Amino acid sequence: MKYYSTNKKAPLATLHEAVVKGLAGDRGLYMPERIKPLPKEFYENIDKMTFREIACTVADAFFGEDVEAGELRRIVCDTLQFDCPVVRVTDNIYSLELFHGPTLAFKDVGARFMARLLQYFIRRDGSRKVHVLVATSGDTGSAVANGFLGVEGIHVHVLYPKGKVSRIQESQFTTLGRNITAIEVDGVFDDCQALVKSAFMDDELNSHMQLTSANSINVARFLPQAFYYFNAYARMKERGMADNLVVCVPSGNFGNITAALFGHRMGLPAKRFIAANNANDIFYNYLQTGIYEPKASRQTIANAMDVGDPSNFARICDLYGGSHSQITELISGATYTDEQITQAIAACHHDTGYTLDPHGACGYRALTEGLHEGEHGVFCETAHPAKFKETVESIIGTEVKIPARLAEFMKGEKQSVPMSNRFDDFKSYLMGI
Repeated sequence: MKYYSTNKKAPLATLHEAVVKGLAGDRGLYMPERIKPLPKEFYENIDKMTFREIACTVADAFFGEDVEAGELRRIVCDTLQFDCPVVRVTDNIYSLELFHGPTLAFKDVGARFMARLLQYFIRRDGSRKVHVLVATSGDTGSAVANGFLGVEGIHVHVLYPKGKVSRIQESQFTTLGRNITAIEVDGVFDDCQALVKSAFMDDELNSHMQLTSANSINVARFLPQAFYYFNAYARMKERGMADNLVVCVPSGNFGNITAALFGHRMGLPAKRFIAANNANDIFYNYLQTGIYEPKASRQTIANAMDVGDPSNFARICDLYGGSHSQITELISGATYTDEQITQAIAACHHDTGYTLDPHGACGYRALTEGLHEGEHGVFCETAHPAKFKETVESIIGTEVKIPARLAEFMKGEKQSVPMSNRFDDFKSYLMGI
């Protein structure tokens, strides 16, 4: 399979090249030249398949031409050492719980898959040491750091905005050491992402070291997230509730919902999708007006979605040929203030006993307000509420217990490198390695 750039000005790349480069030479995002539909029989029998069996089938459609079958199955099964269950919240709204991985966030799947795929290429082709650059507004950094921890031949540099991630999130990538370096940037998430993108475009830096990205701009990070949605459909089909299925995805950089849309192109029988935003309403406004206007990101209690210029918007546009009408036919939007997110967490806990995190709260509220007669909704609960312990406890008035594996992170000593938001300073740091 070859991969092309969304900007259409870079040469086609192999999967190996697309994974290692992260970003195409023309600053575009890589897209597979084909999206293979899965056979009718797969959907007829999907409710009888396990999560791993489903993921292996989907992974083969994406990566089977480039990775030996046994190795690909090993990568998938090693990635999925945990389940992503679908849990009832109300009669017609279900939670797709994506927080059962090592860092209790949905990004564990993509990060673990990418780490194992990249290591496969390094071992197979004898590549030189790879330096992974990842910008995070919260959960990406911890998922990538833990997914790559101890992986030979790879060093990870996590860039995060100073003072703008939760204490628990920060502890998950600043206490690891070994092949993980945390870089504390004096700025916002968009500054971190700009530093990463600029590094990929700097010829001197790229001749000095082999760089790649583990943000959702990387095809090996975002494509495996499609596994979730096939599994969600299977589990809803088990319940006899797969017809008229609406999938709602809390969205920041839009890698997760883009993976869902790839699944739809492969034949996933979802009726429609909802992209749920916090106060960073850039995509919501695009849906209403057809005009895409990036803005400086706004800080919210759903901080992993504090993105003012979503990278994967380029992939969504490419997927639908830039057609606003095609996009809005399939995807609707919602946007919520901190007050509205707070109300959703409180109401859900009071009415159902289910505890939401601030990101899942956006998805839950969008379904409570946006489902039509006869529809069933599944929203992504993207992180364990304990990762936002103080915020959630202040809303629901009861304790949110911290899972043991999360508590272990908090015992470690913080190690980070202070950094300005100027690229010259970041480049000097990398050139010194």
